[in-house]
Order: sequence, then C-alpha cells, then structure tokens
Amino acid sequence: MSVLPSFPLATPDEMPAKGTIALVGAGPGAADLLTLRAVARLQSADVIFYDRLVDPEVLALAGPRAELVFVGKEVGAHSWPQEQINAVIVAAALQGRNVVRLKSGDPGIFGRAAEELEAAHMHGIETEIVPGVTAAMAAAARAGIPLTTRGETDALVLATGHARAGDPMPDCARHARPGVALALYMAVSQSERITRSLLETGMPEDAPLTIAVEVSKPGERIITGRLVELPELLARHEVSGCAAIIASWPKMAKAGVALEATAKALA
Repeated sequence: MSVLPSFPLATPDEMPAKGTIALVGAGPGAADLLTLRAVARLQSADVIFYDRLVDPEVLALAGPRAELVFVGKEVGAHSWPQEQINAVIVAAALQGRNVVRLKSGDPGIFGRAAEELEAAHMHGIETEIVPGVTAAMAAAARAGIPLTTRGETDALVLATGHARAGDPMPDCARHARPGVALALYMAVSQSERITRSLLETGMPEDAPLTIAVEVSKPGERIITGRLVELPELLARHEVSGCAAIIASWPKMAKAGVALEATAKALA
C-alpha cells in the first residue's frame, strides 16, 4: 500500500495510451451496500486512490493487481490538498492506468467530484461516475425512517454546514420550510449556529431530529431527539467529526400551531 506515490508524466515519445478515471461511491461503509458496478471497477482498477472514511471491507474488494493509495482528508484539516489529488490521479491515468477515485458516500454529493472531473477533462481523459449510497439515505434507512412522507414532507434538501477556507459559512436555514426534510453534512462543528438559525426561521423546537454516526459500521450510533436539543445531544454523546444530521419540518407542524392558536383564541 502506497502513501506518497509518484506518478511522473511521460515524455511525448514515451506516452502510452491514456487510461481512465472512475469516481466511485463507496457508500456509508458496509461493503454489501456497494453497487455491482462499483465492485467491478474496484476489481479491474490498476490503482485506487481512497479517502479516510472508506471502510477496509470495501478496500478488500480491490483486484489483486490494484495499488492502494491513501489520500485522506478530514473536515478542516486537508492532509492532501485537492490540487495534489487532482495531479496524481491525472498522472496515473496518463500512464495508461485505470484509476479509481474511491469516495465515501456518493462522489457527486459534497465529494469535490467537479474539480477532479475538470482536471481529467483538461487532459482528455475518459471519466465515469459510479454512484453510491449517500449518508442521508443510509442514515434514514438505519434509523428506520423515510426521508419523505406523503402529506408531511414532500421535499428533501441536502446541505453542508461547512465551507472552504475564506468563504462565509452556508446559510442552511434558507432551505427550511414546512414540508422539507433537511439533511446536513459536515455540520457537527456548526451545530449551535445552525440550530439557532433554523429556530429563528420558524422551524419548531420539537421538529424530529436524527443524528447518525458511523452508519453501517461496527461503531454505528443512531441518536434521536428534537431540533432544539441538537447541540446538547452532540455534546452528551461525544459526537465529533462526521455525522449525518436529519431534521424534518412536517407540514402538519405548521397546521398544528395554527389550530392551537385558534383554540386559545376561542377559549
């Protein structure tokens, strides 16, 4: 297993036929949640560049000739700058190797896929995206709850609570309204700010809340509560780093508030 690989670009006279780059979703962790296509790409890859959150079970499915290269990141602490990752996957493909860029969850959802695709396309390298089970879907499934419910929630919004260095923090609350289920990624460190903003928007204090940690892995934890409790629940259960947070604002909640106000007026 390589940690600091070197993929020098060949000279024009030495240039082999170009390889390919597949951005493959590893899902939340468990290997049996991978798609069949994802498994096929892992088994045919010459080199696999994988993230910190990819489970060893998934890596075990790599073909015997595949070189495994760790390019791990953590929220707010990027041990591998994105530009370096772009460079090594492109260099490997230009050597004629079939490259898999293995990402936890789905590569197209907060996975910086656009930057890697752009780097590949600039060099005329064929690319493919293989979707994976994203954190919000896995969290809801393991909690045994639907993400949408007829008559209550008819929209699902995936939002991030984190921003790249130099950018303002995202305003997650602008997506909140009755009938919306809000799935938050990379939001643990911003939980107090996000909770305050959602409550100020009018989201009920008792809006159903689900926090999912290490979904489908041995350390899985599913924590439920109310929106107003989010920061306290994270602290009490010592949740840090990555967790999927789902908060729903049912349409009936708004109707219930109106009915309660009417009842008080008539009393």
